[in-house]
Amino acid sequence: MGWFPANESGACVQYSRSAVPFEEITCLYPGLKRLYFNWEFTMDPESLFHKMDENPWFPVTCCVVYLIAMHFGQKYFEKREKWQWRTTLALWNLFLSTFSIIGFSRLAPKLIHNISTYGWFGFLCINPESTLGPGTSGLWAILFVLSKPAELLDTFFIIIHKKPLMLLHWYHHITVLLCTWHTTVTRCPPGLFYATMNYAVHGIMYFYYFLMAIRCKPKWFNPKVITIAQIAQMVAGVGASASAFWAINTVDGCWSKFENNTGTLVMYGSYLVLFLQFFFRRYFISVTKKPKRE
Repeated sequence: MGWFPANESGACVQYSRSAVPFEEITCLYPGLKRLYFNWEFTMDPESLFHKMDENPWFPVTCCVVYLIAMHFGQKYFEKREKWQWRTTLALWNLFLSTFSIIGFSRLAPKLIHNISTYGWFGFLCINPESTLGPGTSGLWAILFVLSKPAELLDTFFIIIHKKPLMLLHWYHHITVLLCTWHTTVTRCPPGLFYATMNYAVHGIMYFYYFLMAIRCKPKWFNPKVITIAQIAQMVAGVGASASAFWAINTVDGCWSKFENNTGTLVMYGSYLVLFLQFFFRRYFISVTKKPKRE
C-alpha cells in the first residue's frame, strides 16, 4: 500500500539524509512553533540515531552495570544508615516530570496527525523515518530512548533511602531500556505510540513523586490514579502490539517487525500482570486485612 507523508501543496515536505520524505510538525501546524525552543530545531537526531545503531552494546552494558550496582548497593546499606537526599530526589523527579511533559507535548500532535492521516493500521506500517523524520518529532523520540539509561538513577534513590525494591521496579527499568532501544534502531512504527503514552504517564507520575519528596502532596492527588493510568498504558500497549501483528500478516511491506513486536507484546503483557498484581495487593488486599489485636 502506498502510504507516504505529503500534504497537497508539498510545502512542508523535507528529506532525510537517505532521501526519505517527511513532514515537520511545526510546518504543518505553525501555531505550535512558538512553543518550541531554538535548540530543538538545531539538534541533529539523525546523528544520534546512527550512534545508537552503531553501539548496540551500550544498552546491554547499562543493564549489566545496573544489576551489579543494585546488588552491591543493597548489600552496602544493609548495616548502614540511610542517606538523606530528599532535596536531590525532589529536583530529580521535577526534572523528569518536566522533561516528560515537554516530550508529550512534542510527540502527541505528531501521533494524532499520523493516525488521522494514515489510519491506525497505516500508521503501524509506515517507515518511521517518514512519519517522524529527523525533525523535532524525531528528536524527541530519540531523547525518549536516551532518557531510559538516565532513569536507572531512580533505583539509586530507592537504595540510599533503604526503601523496598520491588521486582516490578527494576524489571520495568531494564526491559524498557532494551525494548525502546531495539524499537528505535529497527525503525518499528508503533514506537511513536509507546513513547507518547510513556511521556504522558511519566509526566504525572514523576510530578507526584516530586510532591511526595517535598511533602506537599494535596489530599485529592490519590496515587491510585497513577497506578490506573499505568495499567491503562499497558492495556493500550498490548492492544497496539496485537494490532501490529495483524498488520504484519496482512499488509504487504509493513514496517512493523515480527521479532520486535513479539518482545514488545511480552513486555507489555508482563507489565500488565505485574501492575494489576501491585494494584490489587496495595489497594484491596491490604485494605481488607484486619489490624492485629494484642
